[in-house]
Amino acid sequence: MPNYLRYAGIALIAGLLFIPFLGNVHLFDWDEINFAECAREMIVSKDYLRAQIDFMPFWEKPPFFIWMQVLAMKLFGVGEFAARLPNAITGIITLTTLFYVGKRIANEKLAGWWVLLYAATWLPHFYFKSGIIDPIFNLFIFLAFFQVHLLRFSEKKVLHAMLAGLFLGMAVLTKGPVAILVAVLALSVYLVVNKGFTGYKIKHLLLVAFCALLPILLWMGSAIAAHGMAYGKWFITQFITYQVRLFSTEDADHGGPFVYHFIVLLFGCFPASVFLFQYTHKRVTHNLHAHDFTRWMWILFWVVLILFSIVKTKIVHYSSLCYFPLTYLAALQLYRLGHEPAKLKTTVKWLLLFTGSIVAILIIALPVIGINKEKLIPYIQDPFAVGNLAANVSWSYSECVWGVIYLIGIWATVLMMEKSFRNGMIALCIIQLVTIQVTVLHFTPKIEAYSQRAAIEYFKSFRGKDVYVKPLGYMSYAHLFYTQKLPATEPDYYSHKTDSKGRKISPVANEDWLLAGKIDKPAYFICKIQDKSRYSAHPQLVITGEENGFVFLRRQ
Repeated sequence: MPNYLRYAGIALIAGLLFIPFLGNVHLFDWDEINFAECAREMIVSKDYLRAQIDFMPFWEKPPFFIWMQVLAMKLFGVGEFAARLPNAITGIITLTTLFYVGKRIANEKLAGWWVLLYAATWLPHFYFKSGIIDPIFNLFIFLAFFQVHLLRFSEKKVLHAMLAGLFLGMAVLTKGPVAILVAVLALSVYLVVNKGFTGYKIKHLLLVAFCALLPILLWMGSAIAAHGMAYGKWFITQFITYQVRLFSTEDADHGGPFVYHFIVLLFGCFPASVFLFQYTHKRVTHNLHAHDFTRWMWILFWVVLILFSIVKTKIVHYSSLCYFPLTYLAALQLYRLGHEPAKLKTTVKWLLLFTGSIVAILIIALPVIGINKEKLIPYIQDPFAVGNLAANVSWSYSECVWGVIYLIGIWATVLMMEKSFRNGMIALCIIQLVTIQVTVLHFTPKIEAYSQRAAIEYFKSFRGKDVYVKPLGYMSYAHLFYTQKLPATEPDYYSHKTDSKGRKISPVANEDWLLAGKIDKPAYFICKIQDKSRYSAHPQLVITGEENGFVFLRRQ
C-alpha cells in the first residue's frame, strides 16, 4: 500500500474517533471553560494578543491554544464543538505523526502498534475529545525531542536544531516555561547517561535555544507594542509568580501524595501502562537510531513523572506528557511479543487482568450507584455532594452490560494472547476503542448532570439579558461563558486583589459592590448549598430556587 494511503487511512479513522459528538456535553469547569472563555473574549474584544477573563488581563497561560479555539469559533460558532475541535485535530495529527516517527525509528510494524495503542489507551483518547491545553502542548514537546534525536544522526543539523527550537518555543507559547524546564532536565539527564555531548555540538544546542525564543519574543513584542511596556512587565511578573506558586503550593486545593501520578498512569493509561512491566534489557532492534530514541523516551518519561510527583499541585493532566514515551515503550514490547519469539510475562498477564477488571467494575458500578444513591447518601458528609446526587438522572441495570462486556472482553483477549499474542492484543484494542466511545457518549453526560448541569442551565437562562451574574463562595468561569457576558461598563464593577506584598494583581468582579453597592442593573447569584445560610442572611438577597446542591439568589 502506498505511504500516502496509510497516512490518509490513519487520519480518516482518527477523525471518526475524535471529531463526532464533540459538543455532546457542556464544557467542564475549570479548565475547559477557562480556555474557551478566553477565546470567546478575544473574539468579542478583538484583542488577539493577550488572554482575558471577564475582559481583564489573564496571565496564567500563553495564547497559542486559545488562538486555535478562536479560529474554530469563527468557523463553527462559539460553543462546545469549537472549543474542543483543536484537540480533535491534534489527535489526527498525533496519530499520523506517531506512525511517521515509529516507521522512521524502527519499522512499520512497530509504528502500527504505537498508533493503535495510543488510540486505545484511556486518557490519551479522552484528551483528544477535550478542550484543555495539554494535547497540543505535549505534541510540541514530543516533536522537539524527536528533532533533537535526529540532530545527533542527520547531516541536516541546522535544520533539525531550528525545528527543535521552534517546536519547543511553540510549547512555551502554548502552556508556559514548564516546557523549558522539562527540556533542560531531560537534556541534563541524557548528557549524563550519554557520557557527554557525543553526537552533539554546543553551537547546535545554542541554535535550539535561540529558535525556542523566537515565538515567545514575537508574541510578547507584539503585545508590548499594542499595550505598552507596563503591561509587558506586569504580565511577566504575574506569570512567573503563578508558575512558582503551582510548583511550591497546592493550587486550588489540588494536592495529593507522591504516588498520585503513578496511580493515574497505571489506570488511566491502561492497557499501555501494563506493558512497561514487560521491559527487558534485550534490544528490540539493533538499530542505533531506535536505541537512542528509546533512551530519550525513558528519560522523558521519568523526568516528567518524577518532576510532577514532586510538584505540590497534583492535577491529572500534569503527567499527560508521559503518554508519548509510555505508549512508545509499551509499543516496543508489543512488537517483541507479536513478531519475535518472546513470551508474555505472567506478571504482565495478571496486571492486565487486575487493572482491566478494576476499570470494568467501576463502569458496572456507575448505574448501580445511580439507581441506589439514596442508600449512599446517609454515609456522605459533604452537603454539596448530597445535593449533586439529587439530580434527576435516569439509570437502569441494563447499562451494567457495558461494564460486563468490557470485563469479559479483558479476560477473553488475555486468554487469546496465550495462543496468538498479536490477535489477542488487536482484539483488546478494539474492545478498548468501543468502550471508550460508549463511556464518552453515554456515561459522561450523566456524570456531568450530577456535577454541574444545574448551574450551567441557570447561567444559560441569562444569555442575552442585561444583568449581572456571579458565583458566591466558589470559583467558576461558567457564568462568563454560558451567559456570554459582555464587558462591564460600570467602573465599580472591578476590584483589585493584592498579593502578600500588597501589590495589585488581576482585577476581579467586585463581590461587595454587587452585593451591597449602587448597581446599575439587576444582579443574580449562585452558591453551593453549604453556603446557603451565609448568603441568604444578607438583607438584600432573596433565594429564588435550589437544584442539585446549588442555591440561586437575586438581589432585591
